[in-house]
Amino acid sequence: MSQPIQADQGSFLLHSVFLPVLEREHRTTRAVIEAVPTSKWDYRCDANSRTALELAWHIVAAEKRFLEGVLNGQFNFDPIHRPDSVQTSADIGRWYEEMFQSVFARLQKLSGEQLTKAVDFRGMFQQPAVMYCQLALNHSIHHRGQLSTYLRPCGAKVPAIYGESYDSAEARKAQHAKTA
Repeated sequence: MSQPIQADQGSFLLHSVFLPVLEREHRTTRAVIEAVPTSKWDYRCDANSRTALELAWHIVAAEKRFLEGVLNGQFNFDPIHRPDSVQTSADIGRWYEEMFQSVFARLQKLSGEQLTKAVDFRGMFQQPAVMYCQLALNHSIHHRGQLSTYLRPCGAKVPAIYGESYDSAEARKAQHAKTA
């Protein structure tokens, strides 16, 4: 049987593990979202799949839900509707950036006690609030991977995710050839 997480451990996890990873993964997720051509927002790889627009919005709205659950010590499962003003991949990227910066700043201020408070997730499990940062990461990375597979069929270039992609390597080579 494991021991309950202590306040100092919750703070360590947040500041030394989760916040740096959230920040790094956020940049990558935003690049993938913004790479989808707006003219291809309706692309789906299968009739049972989400469109590129639906998938991009799902990523950012769910990340907001998970991180605000950490902040508030409880989850709000009311739908997070895409504002009418958010029509392009750049718009979603901007909305995502604004949401993330706001949430990130507030996460940095949480106390160890807030981070270790047990939070219920739909009656399925309870865990310390800070541990939902990992769930937020896993969820966003999973769906970002799905969205990245939409890019080439949409005629877009795949940005670097974990190391160079073919497209980012080709862009680097082209840039190097121009300066050589």
